[in-house]
Amino acid sequence: MPNRLAHETSPYLLQHAENPVDWFPWGEEAFARARAEDRPILLSVGYSACHWCHVMEHESFSDPATAALMNERFVNVKVDREERPDVDALYMEAVVALNQGHGGWPMTVFLQPDGQAFYGGTYYPPEPRHGMPSFRQLLEAISDVYRSEPDRVRGQAEQITGHLRESAERAASAEPLTVDLVDDAIERLEQPGLFDREQGGFGGAPKFPPSSLLPTLLGLAHRPRGEQARAMATLTLDRMADGGIHDQLGGGFHRYAVDGVWLVPHFEKMLYDNALLASAYLAGYQATGRERYRDVTLSTLAYVDRELSLPEGGLASAQDADTEGHEGLTFVWTPADLEAALPDPADRALVAARFGITPHGNFEGATVLSVVAGVEEAAVAAGIDPADAPARLEAARAALLAVRERRPQPARDDKAVAAWNGLALSAFADAGRVLRRPDLVARGRRIAEFLLGRGSAPDGGLWRAWRAGTARVGGFADDHGAVAEGLLALHAATGELRWLQEARRLGARAAERFHDDERGGFFLAPADGEALVARTKDLDDNPAPSGNALLTGALLRLGRVYGDAGWERLGASGLRVARELLPRLPHAFGRTLALLDLYLATPQEIAVVGAAGDERRDALVAEASRRLLPHAVLVVADPADPGFDDVPLLAGKGLVDGAPAAYVCERFACRRPVTTPAELADLL
Repeated sequence: MPNRLAHETSPYLLQHAENPVDWFPWGEEAFARARAEDRPILLSVGYSACHWCHVMEHESFSDPATAALMNERFVNVKVDREERPDVDALYMEAVVALNQGHGGWPMTVFLQPDGQAFYGGTYYPPEPRHGMPSFRQLLEAISDVYRSEPDRVRGQAEQITGHLRESAERAASAEPLTVDLVDDAIERLEQPGLFDREQGGFGGAPKFPPSSLLPTLLGLAHRPRGEQARAMATLTLDRMADGGIHDQLGGGFHRYAVDGVWLVPHFEKMLYDNALLASAYLAGYQATGRERYRDVTLSTLAYVDRELSLPEGGLASAQDADTEGHEGLTFVWTPADLEAALPDPADRALVAARFGITPHGNFEGATVLSVVAGVEEAAVAAGIDPADAPARLEAARAALLAVRERRPQPARDDKAVAAWNGLALSAFADAGRVLRRPDLVARGRRIAEFLLGRGSAPDGGLWRAWRAGTARVGGFADDHGAVAEGLLALHAATGELRWLQEARRLGARAAERFHDDERGGFFLAPADGEALVARTKDLDDNPAPSGNALLTGALLRLGRVYGDAGWERLGASGLRVARELLPRLPHAFGRTLALLDLYLATPQEIAVVGAAGDERRDALVAEASRRLLPHAVLVVADPADPGFDDVPLLAGKGLVDGAPAAYVCERFACRRPVTTPAELADLL
């Protein structure tokens, strides 16, 4: 018989709907049961693409004996971390505090009926293993302690809750925000043991893409250690693009590598990773002009559009790590697979040499494709003309992808998360503008229309997640910040004022609902949201930019477009609340570091005015977009548009002798307008 989760829309919760566990979704019904029966709550948090979540579901939650023990002694609550980041963030901090800095998913937390955590961990095996108790042993021990030592449990819960509230009440630093913080961060990032000088990235195995940090490093070229920052970014971009973490056939990136060399991935693919990495490679292209970075940007966005698009215009959140219960089944290759897919032996030899396909493989007897040889080297190994190799490789890639698409495919989590769609909106809009690809801009417009249509709540804010025509949870700080930033990007790409106006509206609403007026910075959940035992601030930028950083960025940029010093002050408070953490953990605050640099730098405002469709206006926008300008805001509009003069950065700026013009300003003090790309290039 299905349990209560059968009535939910989250794919993760639905994966547990036929467990023998008497699951509750998060909500008052579960807490009321726990209070009435004085039973502890077993809170299990995960997400649909999580491999170890599937493992624990199969080993424990599907086991009748384990489920009977859970049902007898606990009130069991299942949460999709992607739907409820506030619940996830709160209890993950508790788990990390209890486990010497370690956390992850599935997350297993034991709560008092009042919601205070008193114990927690992550995955637990069905049998004792590697010094870990079995899950059933843990359940019995926790239940026994809860019943026999209530004072001990209560004391532990109060101690953990005190830690959570202290963290949530972090106040903005009184210390000044200075450029020394930026320079010191670069120097710290370079230190041996943090930056991998051979493979790029930070730390060892498992290795995660530093998605938020890479554009920051590329944008710090003006700092004294800017060349070192750029070198760290480009080495990482190169190594990731070559690695198995990068889908060499279909484009896009898996979530992380289980090793330290980017070779064998954990095979799930997340929308946020791919949106952020598309933006990172685009920044790499702007900073260096390397065509490879352009190609990776385009192939990543092609993957997102092909595999994650929803009929309503938004984007699904993820693809699973497993296919039919096996990790990587869709993605790996053997020589026999190659022979069946490519009839020409020379093509097979070329592909095998290029991507390292061998009889012994590199993952459970098969091969995760990675770039192990240059095109010319692979051509020589295959005995073909190097001049023919690029075209033959592309034809072989397409043939292999067609074969792969006929294999069983990983499941897709088809809920649309507002924050991640906002990140993708920025990626599509910016790539379309920079690379002069109207089709990418059009895809961004569809995402924006989805977010402002089906993704909008009746109160004028955003829903957190939408699936199958249903949305149940209001948006969080990261949702509003990411979508506002995406709308700013779409405005710059289209010159349509409606997107700028919507960004302003969302920014104003978010400032009102999420800003901590007493201590500074931005709470993750709104003031009128559900009351948890503590109201947390989401500060670190891993694996995606924090809600604090996203709202800080949106308000800083909106403040500069509209000349609103109050919004800039709110943005600065988001930087001050993270100030003490930034010097210690710069790799965890990639977006925040970029915003600190933006805040401290001399502002640059670029206004391009001219009629929509005028090629001369398009040429000026292209020139303004060609290079990486981390301190600039770009506004584009037709002087004939209603609302043109309502934007302070545009007000009073017109055509020059009937021609479109570009104005380059610093805090609204503008140089003479220019009408040609060459003149604009000189100003920039």
